[in-house]
Amino acid sequence: MSTENAAQEPQESRQPPESLEPRVGPAPDAAPQVRPYHHPAAGWGAAKSVTRVLVEERELVDGPRAIMRMNHENGGFDCPGCAWPDDTKGLRLDICENGIKHVTWEMTRKRVDRAFFAAHSVTELAGWSDYDLENQGRLTEPMAYDPESDHYVPISWKEAFEVVGAALRGLDDPNRASFYTSGRLGNEATFLYQLMARELGTNNLPDCSNMCHEASGRALQAALGTGKGTVDLKDWESADALFILGVNAASNAPRMLTALAEAERRGAQIVHVNPLVEAAATRTIVPHEFLDMALFTSTRTSTLNLQPRIGGDMALLRGMAKAVLEQSASDPKALDATFVERHTAGFEEYRALCAATPWEELEHQSGLSRADILRAARVYTEADRSIVSWCLGLTQHEHGVDTVREIVNLLLLRGNIGREGAGPSPVRGHSNVQGNRTCGIDHRPTEAFLDRLADACGIDPPREHGLDTVRTIQAMRDGEVKVFVAMGGNFALAAPDTPATYAALRSCDLTVQVSTKLNRSHVVHGRAALILPCLGRTEKDHQRKGVQRTSVEDSMSMVHLSLGMKRPASPHLLSEPAIVAGMARAALPDSETPWDWYIEDYDRIRDTMAVALDGFEDFNRRVRLPLGFRIKQPARELVFLTPSGRAEFSTAALPDVVPEPGTLALGTMRSHDQWNTTIYSDDDRYRGVKNLRTLVFMNRADMRERGIADMGAVDITSTAKDGSQRYLKGYTAVPYDIPRGCAAGYMPEMNVLCALGDYSTQSDQPIMKHVKVTIVPAAGG
Repeated sequence: MSTENAAQEPQESRQPPESLEPRVGPAPDAAPQVRPYHHPAAGWGAAKSVTRVLVEERELVDGPRAIMRMNHENGGFDCPGCAWPDDTKGLRLDICENGIKHVTWEMTRKRVDRAFFAAHSVTELAGWSDYDLENQGRLTEPMAYDPESDHYVPISWKEAFEVVGAALRGLDDPNRASFYTSGRLGNEATFLYQLMARELGTNNLPDCSNMCHEASGRALQAALGTGKGTVDLKDWESADALFILGVNAASNAPRMLTALAEAERRGAQIVHVNPLVEAAATRTIVPHEFLDMALFTSTRTSTLNLQPRIGGDMALLRGMAKAVLEQSASDPKALDATFVERHTAGFEEYRALCAATPWEELEHQSGLSRADILRAARVYTEADRSIVSWCLGLTQHEHGVDTVREIVNLLLLRGNIGREGAGPSPVRGHSNVQGNRTCGIDHRPTEAFLDRLADACGIDPPREHGLDTVRTIQAMRDGEVKVFVAMGGNFALAAPDTPATYAALRSCDLTVQVSTKLNRSHVVHGRAALILPCLGRTEKDHQRKGVQRTSVEDSMSMVHLSLGMKRPASPHLLSEPAIVAGMARAALPDSETPWDWYIEDYDRIRDTMAVALDGFEDFNRRVRLPLGFRIKQPARELVFLTPSGRAEFSTAALPDVVPEPGTLALGTMRSHDQWNTTIYSDDDRYRGVKNLRTLVFMNRADMRERGIADMGAVDITSTAKDGSQRYLKGYTAVPYDIPRGCAAGYMPEMNVLCALGDYSTQSDQPIMKHVKVTIVPAAGG
């Protein structure tokens, strides 16, 4: 059986659909299989996967009904999965496989109630797989850890809030608490959460951006005066060229496939840059295009695929810029000199840097030939309007900020900022991770933000910077942070250096997890621990003034409302805003903030947000417009809030990303059948993997050099910056089409290999896409 993933793009053909017979539940004892994947992304493979999930969750009626209401501006709810924008043309089926999985996973009929916790100790649950923990179903009522029995036991909401309040009031310094946020939290709850933390007296507000797109925000802020991309979905619909870097769109942002298919049909050029040629970089059948589904007709989603070495993207981008500048010597149209002169600073220094960088060094660091780099540059110079889009493949590196700034450098050369169909476009992962940051979840708030918050809310917020994710873990480990509150997510698995993160959580006096389902963070906890179950986005949120809507912001700065449509999984669930308000009342008994009044009607929260947040003026009216509203973006109008008042070129040196002899650069990633840390099965359809997660993808030549057989057992050792080592034993080596010197495997299992101290000095992000490892045949294998 061949395990090599075909390097070339499969030929166009009309293939029959894969079997639609669902496999109910995972098959952990089934033999692992790895076969090349030759089918289009989405299409019938997605249909089969969705059918399986609907059957497993017994949602064959309510599931499809919910699917039909997802992403609708008139009723329905916003997808709780990725942050890709809603279709601008009113598409009735603007959905994807991962969104449907996410929704049906939340809508499950299974319940984790007090009888479940009475039957299973925490020690027992700690031995369960992560799949089995989440597969037990929805949490139904607040629970508190009882150390004497080693069980979670029921606790009333009033008592639970008092436990939190007493712990926070008892701290000798508010900075001994840290308040984490995942990207699922809506804007209204987010605003109240940061308000509570700052009224308490701390800016310890770590979030998932600290691990994902922190580099993007810092780079764009430095270069353009904004921490966000400048394009919207209409720009994607009019671009002449799309450059997609470090993105596995079919799994991370599946609705992007629609944009790619439409771009190909109108003749746009699409360049994918990724060490692995992912399914989204070949062809797709968009599920709502029923004729194509019926005829098995696929659409190409790329015109060029480039496979740089891990970390080699910056060298590729600089090589493209060098090519543009060299071409401009004989073809002045290659460079938009007028734009550069009027709107940028630092151009001459950047031009000199490109000229001084030899092609040999660009080839060596990128892992690409000069001919390949010139092919990409030619696409760029021949396009009138270009968008560059990227995800974690670029940011989770030591040099992530410099790489994103190199994207901006390239765009500035041809004036691809501030006009239709052009600009930078980061792909955010979770549904409201960008909204969390916009609404105040930021451990490094600006003075301007704090001034407006103080005026709007009548508080005196702290001015010193707080702790991010990595420093929160370090502070918990060292006993400096005593109380850890997490709004959503699965912090224990999402964070780097798993043993260190576990030890840090267990060192806390109190850990609080606001969740919908059981996960690893509930069984890795502090000396005291609470589980506070919340409503899902699919569920009706009843408050005193009626059913409430919440708002979210997508990855292109559109803010819109979401309305739950299902009966809550339990009558004992509270909404996220209500839980935040309950904790705040208990922690801040003398607060003048009207917490209860806010929860009666979320319009009241939004009215305060309209005063406190730049760009949210007239919030309640504008958010009710069809598709909501777009937050104003000065850089989009060529207004650059930088020290020079211009877009700033960067002149960072190229990093050395070539692995040392005998070592490999390993990047962690998700399988297709997972969403963040939620594992739906042990399969990875688009990479041809079944019944296997403990694997490492390797170049076949690297395997031969190390004496590793196809599907052979291997031991993986990572070496941290401080020289310490971490290990994974008995993994399976899968030969794959990946550049020499590179390897890849799944998070969260491989997070153990990324040391807590291995974070970027530019962004403070863990460098999970560039872990230095050695891989050898397993001992005794």
